[in-house]
Amino acid sequence: MLQQLFTPSVQHTLELVGIFFFAISGALLAVRKNFDVFGMAVLAEVTALGGGLFRDLIIGAVPPAAFTDLGYFLTPLLATLLVFFLHPEVERIQLGVNVFDAAGLGLFCVSGTTKAYEYGLGLTASATLGLATAVGGGVLRDVLANEVPSLLRWDRDLYAVPAIVGASMVVLCIRYDVLSPFTSGLAVVTAFALRLLAMRFHWRAPRAWHRRSTAVEVPE
Repeated sequence: MLQQLFTPSVQHTLELVGIFFFAISGALLAVRKNFDVFGMAVLAEVTALGGGLFRDLIIGAVPPAAFTDLGYFLTPLLATLLVFFLHPEVERIQLGVNVFDAAGLGLFCVSGTTKAYEYGLGLTASATLGLATAVGGGVLRDVLANEVPSLLRWDRDLYAVPAIVGASMVVLCIRYDVLSPFTSGLAVVTAFALRLLAMRFHWRAPRAWHRRSTAVEVPE
């Protein structure tokens, strides 16, 4: 068994914090789409738990943690209620929400990679599932809301790349037998910092050279 980044109680608390802020992003999108409270709750739950649920089903960790820990299920509902009653105020602190979302991204790409490896997957597959844990919920959220997933849009600041970097750092540490709370924490911080820098400086992935597409991005 690989070493835990934190004690189980601390890690569980951090995961709930990450789930909470992922859920807020889902509920806020539901408000912008004029969904009712049920639609808000669905998007919040999917955004917060979708990536981890996908990972657990792939690796055979059943029933998934989302169905065995009541806190995982109730936390998105709490976020839904907050947005339902206070969404103008939540919108005004969107930057703060994004910072916590970036922290969740860093934590989940590392914990997802570690858990996948513990269940017997190879290094590449583990990193892939670490990425899926971090970004899968956001993809499902956008699909349900009839949006092109932010992950695929060129006009969005880098999101998957920081998660890929964090997951890759973990599998390299596993490969060279140096995975520890310190190196795991370094991977979390690196993914977190890259996401913050991408938001600050609007870093985006390059598009194809000499492309001939006439598609025009529709402003929101």
